[in-house]
Amino acid sequence: MRLRPLGATGLEVTPVGLGLAAVGRPAYIDLGRGADLGDDRDVDALERRSHQVLDTAWAAGVRYLDAARSYGRAEAFLASWLTARGIDPAQVTVGSKWGYTYVGDWRMDAGTHEVKDHSLAALTRQAAESRELLGDHLDLYQVHSATLDSGVLEDRAVLEELSRLRDQGVVVGLSTSGPAQADTVRRALEVTADGVAPFGCVQATWNLLEPSAGPALAEARAAGWGVIVKEALANGRLSPHGHGPATGVLGRVAGRHGVGVDAVALAAVLASPWADVVLSGAVTAGQLQANLAALQVELDPVELERLAGLAEPAEAYWRERSALAWS
Repeated sequence: MRLRPLGATGLEVTPVGLGLAAVGRPAYIDLGRGADLGDDRDVDALERRSHQVLDTAWAAGVRYLDAARSYGRAEAFLASWLTARGIDPAQVTVGSKWGYTYVGDWRMDAGTHEVKDHSLAALTRQAAESRELLGDHLDLYQVHSATLDSGVLEDRAVLEELSRLRDQGVVVGLSTSGPAQADTVRRALEVTADGVAPFGCVQATWNLLEPSAGPALAEARAAGWGVIVKEALANGRLSPHGHGPATGVLGRVAGRHGVGVDAVALAAVLASPWADVVLSGAVTAGQLQANLAALQVELDPVELERLAGLAEPAEAYWRERSALAWS
């Protein structure tokens, strides 16, 4: 994979990156995860699994790696891998996020797995924790799931602290979630602290079922922001574990290209000119290799038009997502 700029941030990424949400903690929202991951989910087992997938990603040329404070021990697993493999900070781009705290106590049956807190106290605490683990490897630090109703984009103290992080050499961004992602991105594009925009990157959900943020992401990219796409497989709905009408359309396109449905869903993201990097959330080496087949898929205009027909109303998509079980 060739490196490409992450917008105008000065960072470089590969077209496909690896997200560690599904291997950093025992429970996550993803169809078929139980079959993919198995029952051995103690800390040591998931650290080994994280390292295996990271090794596969590294060997394939993946050079963007994504974590978050709320992904259980994802940052710690990533840090131990970086140390064990002797990866220099200049060789890889690492992003993480603050704003949610993992509270699941490493239990599958936890009533609550993570708690949202976009306060200044949470930012200063979590930024220190991320830096202690990742050190000079931390290149990008994002508000985790910023929304208009959380008030984080209007909190001057938080924005000023983010600006200080930016001035210390860390690119600052935000991730978004929910049916109003486009509104959040457009508001963030307007935000300044001391007359300077703190944000330079956005990580958003975009997939064939939920493409509503696309125009706003194009605007962000035109403004020089980096654009990272998450949940490209719709939490497994666009993977081999998916079901429903979308699987038939995806399956026919996948058959023509000799790849899996997951590769087609990821290729649709790669076909978007505003997307710098799309994340794989693979939990096995084989799953990651199947995802990476997207790099060899060039969808033609007719296929892209058919795939665009899979889009659901944003509100309906997010209702279904919120009903998915942690597994």
